[in-house]
Amino acid sequence: MRKLPRVLVVEDEASIAELIAVNLRHNGFAPTVAFDGAAAKREVEAVLPDLILLDWMLPGESGTTLARHWRQQGRTKGIPIIMITARSEEGDKVQGLDAGADDYITKPFSTQEMLARIRAVLRRRAPEAIGDSVHVGELVLDAGTYRVTFRGKELKTGPTEFKLLQYLMRHAERVHSRAMLLDKIWGDHVFIEERTVDVHIKRLREALGEAGSMIETVRGAGYRLSGSALQEPK
Repeated sequence: MRKLPRVLVVEDEASIAELIAVNLRHNGFAPTVAFDGAAAKREVEAVLPDLILLDWMLPGESGTTLARHWRQQGRTKGIPIIMITARSEEGDKVQGLDAGADDYITKPFSTQEMLARIRAVLRRRAPEAIGDSVHVGELVLDAGTYRVTFRGKELKTGPTEFKLLQYLMRHAERVHSRAMLLDKIWGDHVFIEERTVDVHIKRLREALGEAGSMIETVRGAGYRLSGSALQEPK
């Protein structure tokens, strides 16, 4: 018997939580509902969900605080998170994504949109579950252990930067436009400006330190990760 994907719904409005749960149940998912951050943490500690639908405005800890908490824990940092909120400004979306969310749904939303986003996030996350590594020169990314090392030294990257680096390393030497990176990393359902990519590229370069020079800006085209662009140590 096929295992149904577990979805943790973290939503403090009971009517909305129940509506989401019913629709998930009718479409092949196994939902669990938590009405605040403390209950959500208990649910995650008991059983790891395959995905978390996380409301921004919650009693006690906010959704962004919870997302950051889960991203900082080794056991939970790989769980896909979709933020649900009434906030619709671009700055709010960027803040939610920066906190570790994989996608962002603005209230009110349709059931079909919610299901499409859940399936898209699960599809994008699936390759990361493969415990393989990719090397470009002395830069190594291990998807199984969620580690990045350069010349044997471990580097700390945020969840979005990790996904961005993974994609660039798997397609090294190719030029990727901002629109292409938005689609591959954030998904084609996320409506944020292309300059968001520039912000995360800047953070990724900073996180990589000496290896940051491997990420080249190709004027008028986008970005490329190249081993040949690495500056030799002095």
